[in-house]
Amino acid sequence: MMETATEKKKTFGQKVYENRYLLIIFLPVLIYYLIFAYGPMLGLVTAFQNYSPFLGITGSKWVGFKNFTTFFNSEFAFRVVRNTLSINALQLIFGFPAPIIFAVLLNEIKFSKIKGFIQTVSYLPNFISLVVVVGIMQDLLAVDYGIVNRIILAFGGEQIRFMNEGTWFQPLFTISGIWQYAGWNAIIFIAAIAGIDQELYESASLDGASRFQKAMKITIPCISDTIIILLILQIGRMMSLGFEKVILMYNTSTYEYADVISSYVYRIGMVNGNYSLGAAVGLFNSVFNCVLLVAANSMAKKFSGKGLF
Repeated sequence: MMETATEKKKTFGQKVYENRYLLIIFLPVLIYYLIFAYGPMLGLVTAFQNYSPFLGITGSKWVGFKNFTTFFNSEFAFRVVRNTLSINALQLIFGFPAPIIFAVLLNEIKFSKIKGFIQTVSYLPNFISLVVVVGIMQDLLAVDYGIVNRIILAFGGEQIRFMNEGTWFQPLFTISGIWQYAGWNAIIFIAAIAGIDQELYESASLDGASRFQKAMKITIPCISDTIIILLILQIGRMMSLGFEKVILMYNTSTYEYADVISSYVYRIGMVNGNYSLGAAVGLFNSVFNCVLLVAANSMAKKFSGKGLF
């Protein structure tokens, strides 16, 4: 109690001085976020302006919600929102469980060397450039020489133009994403599984539980907190999708299924120079994500009693 009272009497300056080394370590992170995360938020005002780079933010004309109205009345609004949500829904349904399943299966391997080898190999695709990944996909799925179409022909089927048919874009985007990131995303689940008390498994073995039963009754429930938190964060990104891979994969024949909010913002803002409309769409995207995050967190707390905040 004496120490607690003494701590309360310390001034803010004294506390800062005592923790000066920790604060120095944290300083680069703070500067990074101030410059690259919070600083650019000042540019959101351009969403409510007819922004001109020559006039700047202070000199550009204010137009209120005109840019938002322009977007929602355009022929692209429904398409880009639909495609963004559908791709993220596929990633949520198939991509989110993939690292969990992989981590659980990896936990069942008893030979440490084999387990370590598989774990290391599963990380490697994460470090491959998106340009290389899309190039590999184009080679594998090519019409004339791609191994996939060769296999299809060998079984008497007809060649498929995977990269030029819009209906194949979203499945290919999802499958390639699972291959590239499932192993890396499994790290956090592998770490959570490593913290489970091994006596639980031993007790279950004595009771005659199978490996599948132990996985379902012990492993999954013990990492449920981690799963729920990451699920909430995943739902909070339902309207976010990086434009780099989309732009590398899509073409004029797949726009109907491939054009998403991020690629639309890039095309409108950076290519066409309509910065205000691009900022308006980006702001709408961020607000919608925030609403989804809060809603997902509320639902999780209601049904499981656990949430992010």
